[in-house]
Amino acid sequence: MKIVACNSNLPLARAVAHELRMPLCKTVVKRFADGEVFVEIQENVRGEDVFVVQSTCMPTNDHLMELLVMLDALRRGSAKRVTAVMPYFGYARQDRKSGPRTPISAKLVANLLTEAGANRILTMDLHAMQIQGFFDIPTDNLYAAPLFVRDLKTRLPDRELIIVSPDVGGVVRARQLAQRLNVDLAIIDKRRERAGVSEVMNVIGDVAGRYCVLVDDIIDSGGSLCNAANALMARGAEGVEAYVTHGVLTGNACQRVKDSPLNMLTLTDSIPATEALLETPNIRQITTANLLARAMSAVADESSVSSLFD
Repeated sequence: MKIVACNSNLPLARAVAHELRMPLCKTVVKRFADGEVFVEIQENVRGEDVFVVQSTCMPTNDHLMELLVMLDALRRGSAKRVTAVMPYFGYARQDRKSGPRTPISAKLVANLLTEAGANRILTMDLHAMQIQGFFDIPTDNLYAAPLFVRDLKTRLPDRELIIVSPDVGGVVRARQLAQRLNVDLAIIDKRRERAGVSEVMNVIGDVAGRYCVLVDDIIDSGGSLCNAANALMARGAEGVEAYVTHGVLTGNACQRVKDSPLNMLTLTDSIPATEALLETPNIRQITTANLLARAMSAVADESSVSSLFD
């Protein structure tokens, strides 16, 4: 078993390697002067079970290309099996035709990864569950919910919690967390006029006097979560915070979160922290290194991955 890291999330790759008590494979991943990606694997990988850790976060296309080139290099280096470990799967929001003559880019990325040489995919909290079906190779989708449950029980043991889904599409995710915590569920009914712009229309559920925890898989501009927090406070919530798996945080998202009623926004480290994130007092990260390490170990040992969902 060998662990290979590309450039998108080196801190997480090192943390995973530390959890597994093994070094990262020696590699070179760099750019030529014109921006072309160059990869060199400086260890023998023939017959090895190799895991490539790479989130396809911003700049998405550069990091995706790094991963594709690395997969090709490992395939040509005669690795026995190559697993692409993608804590954040870019292009996941383009999972269906949103209009005439538009692509299904998530399916395109699935095809590219398979053709480049991936034998297996290990990812976390896919934006849409059907993306697993886009692959013709085994695909394991881990959940951050167990991490969130443990963190909530540690940080907020005495609060009267209510889990809130920021939109109807996230109800399944929020319900799973509410069931694990044995608390009630509320739903934000919103309308999205265009990508990145939403308006809260109604709050379904009684949130008055209760501490609301918004749960989502991705925060991009931050508009939806901040609008939801405003709506919950307007309806008498005791306080609001949010747990989100992937902190994309484009534009002035960090400032928007800082200025919002959110007491805290908790993210995983599936996407590395930016300087703006580190300087925002009400944003924090929790690590997924142990979860990913256990999943990779289970894949290597041919044991159950689903046991990690509990």
